[in-house]
Amino acid sequence: TTSGTTPTESFTTTSGTTSSNFTTVTTNTTTTTSGIVSSGSTSTSWPTATSSAVTIPGSSSYSTVTPLSASGSTTSLPPTTPGRNCSILPNESHVVSRFHEVFRILLWMDTRHIISMLVTYGVCINLDRKGNISPFYFFLFSWVSPGESWWLCNCTKAICIEDNIIQVVPIICNPPPKPTCANGLSPVQVIDEDGCCWHWECDCYCTGWGDPHYMTFDGLYYSYQGNCTYVLVEEIYKKVDNFGVYIDNYHCDTRDVVSCPRTLIVRHETQEVRIATVKPNTLQVKVTVNKQAVALPYKKFGLSIYESGINRVVEIPELKMNVTYNGLSFSIRMPYSLFGNNTHGQCGTCNNNTADDCMLPNGNIAENCETMADHWQVVDPSKPQCSPGLIPTKAPSTTPMQPCKESSICKLLLGSLFEPCHGFVQPEKYYAACVFDSCVLPNLDLECSSLQVYAATCADQSVCIDWRSHTNGVCSYKCPSDKEYRACGPIKEITCKSSQQNETSTKQVEGCFCPNGTMLYDSGVDVCVKTCGEFYCFTRMHVCFLFFGEKFTLDCQDCICLEGGNGIVCEPHECAKPNKTSCDGEGFYEVNEVNSEDSCCPIVTCKCNISLCTTKAPKCTVGFEVHSHIPSGQCCPVYQCVPKRVCVHQNAEFLPNSSVFVDKCQNCFCTNEVNVSTQLNIISCERIPCNTYCKPGYEHQPVKGECCGRCVQTKCVIHTANNSDLILSPGEFRSDPYNNCTIYSCVNIHNQLLSSTSEITCPTFNEESCKPGTITFLPNGCCKTCVPLDSPTPCSVRQRKDFIVYKSCRSVDRVVMTECEGTCGTFSLYSADANSMEHSCSCCRESRTTVREVELKCPTGHSISHKYIYVESCSCQDNECLQSSELQSTEENDKASTLNSIKRAINLTSK
Repeated sequence: TTSGTTPTESFTTTSGTTSSNFTTVTTNTTTTTSGIVSSGSTSTSWPTATSSAVTIPGSSSYSTVTPLSASGSTTSLPPTTPGRNCSILPNESHVVSRFHEVFRILLWMDTRHIISMLVTYGVCINLDRKGNISPFYFFLFSWVSPGESWWLCNCTKAICIEDNIIQVVPIICNPPPKPTCANGLSPVQVIDEDGCCWHWECDCYCTGWGDPHYMTFDGLYYSYQGNCTYVLVEEIYKKVDNFGVYIDNYHCDTRDVVSCPRTLIVRHETQEVRIATVKPNTLQVKVTVNKQAVALPYKKFGLSIYESGINRVVEIPELKMNVTYNGLSFSIRMPYSLFGNNTHGQCGTCNNNTADDCMLPNGNIAENCETMADHWQVVDPSKPQCSPGLIPTKAPSTTPMQPCKESSICKLLLGSLFEPCHGFVQPEKYYAACVFDSCVLPNLDLECSSLQVYAATCADQSVCIDWRSHTNGVCSYKCPSDKEYRACGPIKEITCKSSQQNETSTKQVEGCFCPNGTMLYDSGVDVCVKTCGEFYCFTRMHVCFLFFGEKFTLDCQDCICLEGGNGIVCEPHECAKPNKTSCDGEGFYEVNEVNSEDSCCPIVTCKCNISLCTTKAPKCTVGFEVHSHIPSGQCCPVYQCVPKRVCVHQNAEFLPNSSVFVDKCQNCFCTNEVNVSTQLNIISCERIPCNTYCKPGYEHQPVKGECCGRCVQTKCVIHTANNSDLILSPGEFRSDPYNNCTIYSCVNIHNQLLSSTSEITCPTFNEESCKPGTITFLPNGCCKTCVPLDSPTPCSVRQRKDFIVYKSCRSVDRVVMTECEGTCGTFSLYSADANSMEHSCSCCRESRTTVREVELKCPTGHSISHKYIYVESCSCQDNECLQSSELQSTEENDKASTLNSIKRAINLTSK
């Protein structure tokens, strides 16, 4: 400040020309000096400098600038630091003196700040045609100390060496290698902070579509069917106030097992943008800001919203990000330089690495992103069942039990139609999502969203595909009558108010655009005009940008824009006679809807409300499941129990080719064959192979709790003296084939088979006492006896030794026992007097007996006392003679008696 007056300065930049005006006010005199420096020309005489090339080892090539004296008189300036600072010698002493006064005041603070200010405000420090620094700036540099540097234009740095030597160093940029982005998209070029060179970055790009499917910032694909409001992206470390993107999902099918997006929410500082779907599964949306409806384009507080084809775009230029939504799909694009390694939510972490995309709010990594997505719920008053930390019940698997034949539309993704994009964006994940949608929700045409989002991603990579015309009308998009559909239109449509030269982007979008030969009047006025004229008609509430004579509809009135008078002449709009609609079916109700072709004439449509249906899903038996379908033209689903194609055993289900446990003796598995009567798959079983051979005397019998059973002894096996084997059943007696005096027997005592060998002891026999021809065997076949031919054997007592067995207890030694044996006077002869047979019957019986006692040994080890009858004498005693039938019975009894005698002679001791 000189004499209480403050110098003023102003800088103005035009294309290629820098204009500088300086005003210096002193006490007595005010002098104004102006200099114009233009590229390639000089308007006043300034000292110039020539440059000579100098190379320093290890550095880039640069130029040094040395001063030369201009023609004419010169005036030297006293240097502030003699012999060291960079100074110049201007040829206009009066100009130099005035500049000196001004800049001595400014440079008193810091010369570098002045230079920085010049560059900041667009004053380029250029070289002239000969490579010299303009004298005005060279004059400024005279106050720069040696070693100090500053940026010039065109990425050139100037360095003050000393003694008026300035080194000019150009920045050389070496193109960096192109990286591969984890999300499969092409990297983008980003200018370095110095504004000269650039480097590659992988943008953070997240998409979602269908019911719904997600592709994280790093390209990880997953599906999630929640019906709450969730965080798509928020900052881990908060740098932007109140920033985040959220999605509101809802169940969009009758079974409430799959979801669709309903509202996309963008928060930035003081504003909350909501883009809500007007009609489910359509591209009709409405936009609100802070719960107030707004018209597009909208721009306020650093946030703008506009239409781009079928999309609504929310753009935050300060953050270099944009969010798009069209009712079926969304996309979020954010720069890596601002958001790298600082995002979390259902879109994952943007760091070009899919390993941590499934990050939970606490920083841990979930096993899969489906689990992760549950944890990103936010508080939504309209959904009280949802809240952060409350994990909803998982919906049942929607994977069809039977293989599903995908829609032919999905095959377009892998075919030649989209082949030009396959090299830029891999289609496999979008194909999988399309197949899922076509199988789970075949009636909603949601597979179109997979093609639409893939085509949009391709368009983002500058590859445009016209695909809707190849879907046989399934995925067609209808435009208003004054617009036409284009698969490859501009991101921002050219209007009468915008310049086509400003549009340099190669990216394209699909949507409805003005026909060729017309142009959109303005981004806020959706009217296509042939000529951008100045004529228009207007009313107090509306502005109709139309030429005179053009007709339009305003406030449900048919109007025409006329020249003269009020300009607009209107009459009530007439509606066509509507077709009578009957909503008689169960679940249907009448609704008045806005007619898309004529908003003034509502149409009555039948809407379906499944909650009005009375039929409930049945409870199916094991092996069956409920399937539902809505017949064409109906609202309420039809339920039926259909077989699951499984096997059922003991109320358990088994998949085909799986093992089924019936019992441990069978190998069973579930087959693919179906029982026609039960509609269940057949269980096939094979018994475990068993060895059923048993040695003689044993039989193979089943055993409870065992598969193959075992050999059980059912007969006694007796080894005879001559090494032969006898097989006897329990209770059977048999003589030795070679010795009738040896009798073998088999008994079953307490389920234990015991074999016994008995030896018959014969009484003393003297063959000499018998007459020749009278020697014979007793009935036992063992002992010999002789019977005189003239007289029978008298009745007498015969002794024998044998073991006594009673109740499984047996005598220790053989006991002497007696019995009666012999013949008595028995005859049968004819009596003439009686004219019949006379009988005389007598038998050899005991006449005197005694009771004797013997000790028996039992299997348990204890002994008991047993009494038995001992015959002392025998005699012939008369008996009643029986008739022939009785006689036969008597003979049988005699045989039985003889057998019992033999049994008594058997030794019951095991061999």
